[in-house]
Amino acid sequence: MGTVNKKRDQHKRRKKRVRKKVFGTTERPRMSVFRSAKHIYVQVIDDRAGRTLASASSLSPELKDELSGLSKKDAAKKVGLLAAKHCLDAKVKAVVFDRNGFMYAGRIAAVADGAREAGLKF
Repeated sequence: MGTVNKKRDQHKRRKKRVRKKVFGTTERPRMSVFRSAKHIYVQVIDDRAGRTLASASSLSPELKDELSGLSKKDAAKKVGLLAAKHCLDAKVKAVVFDRNGFMYAGRIAAVADGAREAGLKF
């Protein structure tokens, strides 16, 4: 068993533990964040209906020009701002934050800070 599989298994366990407690409703959907080595993705999900209400990522066309030359953490904050804007357009004012098994630090925290800055409640 290599270290890569061990890390992946640990991440899956953390993700499962978080998802046991975090559930998105129509009033407070779940804001799920995924972080890869290069990009960051955010989805706002109503778990009862099983549908995505809003999404944003560092690959979004609206952010393409803004993100060039920024650090990954600053780009994550911009993605959080855009996700919150999409949420507010969809009449979602409050969300439950799902860190998706990642530590609440760095880029994950930057997404949350950006969303809060745009007026989204956690």
